[in-house]
Amino acid sequence: MKRSRILVAAVAFFLSITPFIYVGDLLTRPATEPVGPPPDKLHATSLSLASGSIAGWHFQGTPGKGVVLLLHGVRGNRRWMSERAISLRGKGFSGVLIDLPAHGESSGERITFGLRESKGVIVALEWIRQHYPNEKVGVIGVSLGGAALVLGQPSPPPDAVVLEAVYPTIAEATADRLTMRLGGTVGQLLTPLLLLQLPFYIGTTHTSLRPIEVLPKLGSPILIIAGSEDEHTTRTETERLFAAANEPKKLWLVEGARHVDLHAFDKEAYENRVFSFLSRYLTRIDRLEE
Repeated sequence: MKRSRILVAAVAFFLSITPFIYVGDLLTRPATEPVGPPPDKLHATSLSLASGSIAGWHFQGTPGKGVVLLLHGVRGNRRWMSERAISLRGKGFSGVLIDLPAHGESSGERITFGLRESKGVIVALEWIRQHYPNEKVGVIGVSLGGAALVLGQPSPPPDAVVLEAVYPTIAEATADRLTMRLGGTVGQLLTPLLLLQLPFYIGTTHTSLRPIEVLPKLGSPILIIAGSEDEHTTRTETERLFAAANEPKKLWLVEGARHVDLHAFDKEAYENRVFSFLSRYLTRIDRLEE
């Protein structure tokens, strides 16, 4: 009788965790899809980097205004960043938009929450440095895109970085999302179960996915942004990320915003703050006077 109860308990436990094993697979599946041509207003041309494994767009602005690399969030693609890009072009910036590995039209076997995506970031930055040797380089990274930049530790570092809704650690990001859906107690209990699956799906543990630990090494002026009501990356987590960054740095908590497109949420305020920050660090007066 005792043995049968143990067997029943074991079967019940297996059945209870099976959906979460499936979730681990689902969350890391590639988000590849056709992206199509760039918006007409962007006046961009297509890019193919790293022997065709990284797809992107490129647009030309005013010499001396700088070049901005735009990096989308998880399960997105470069089209997600096109409205920012159109506005940047209108202000004279040049820019590059890419699909991160395993997203859009870029190749990749799994979404890795910034680990392998960082290789796409490095490739794009190298292309920009080669094709714009006299320009300063900035990056806008949203969520996954920002984490990929930080984890990639590019050298030389960008001349200015904007991070939007970037998680401090994948463990916290996982717990936040489970808590939103299942409640705090259940979410905290199930978080380790999802984290244990990381080595199987992406070949590393959660300890490799802690942007907050490597952010101080980035070496770039940084603007950190998040919605004040964001539950995916909480206000406290954003403030901790900001505290870990080195000067010069700025923090903008967008009042009333949740985990949304912050450019679309308040376009005027976004462009005033973000574009002013980028202009401060990317504009080369000597080039503009030529």
